[in-house]
Amino acid sequence: MLGGFAIVTLVFCNAWLRGFAGFDLAWSLEVTSFLLLWSTFIGCAAAAARGAHMRVTEIVERLFPRTGQRVLAIAIDVIIVVLLISLIYTGYNISVHTWAQKTTVLYWPVGLLYASMPVGMAVTLIFHLYNMVFDIRNPVIPHGTHSDGGEALS
Repeated sequence: MLGGFAIVTLVFCNAWLRGFAGFDLAWSLEVTSFLLLWSTFIGCAAAAARGAHMRVTEIVERLFPRTGQRVLAIAIDVIIVVLLISLIYTGYNISVHTWAQKTTVLYWPVGLLYASMPVGMAVTLIFHLYNMVFDIRNPVIPHGTHSDGGEALS
């Protein structure tokens, strides 16, 4: 939230200065880029921690029995783990290869900008693995059924 507020403030102030004072803050574009990328990838991890990423379950619930839904959910979780590991690996390589380059105004390493992806995806992976283990150990029982599989009386 603070990153988003800082981005909006920097962009607004820079636009105001450019329009009314006739100059701009050259460093604000670089800082805004850094804040935007880091906020995005850390925000992804925060959403994973809360289990807030979007899921569309209606089709799966209608087409598969509960055991099939459970197997499919675990398979999707494993695919997500593989994807996150791939993003960490790729992001790390990009970051390492661009670390020697410097930004034009602040002279920060460009690799620091790209490091947001592997860092954010690594934190996301930790939360995803935790949620995955929790879901495997604690299967969801749909409302209206008892643990023995029978329908609840209303």
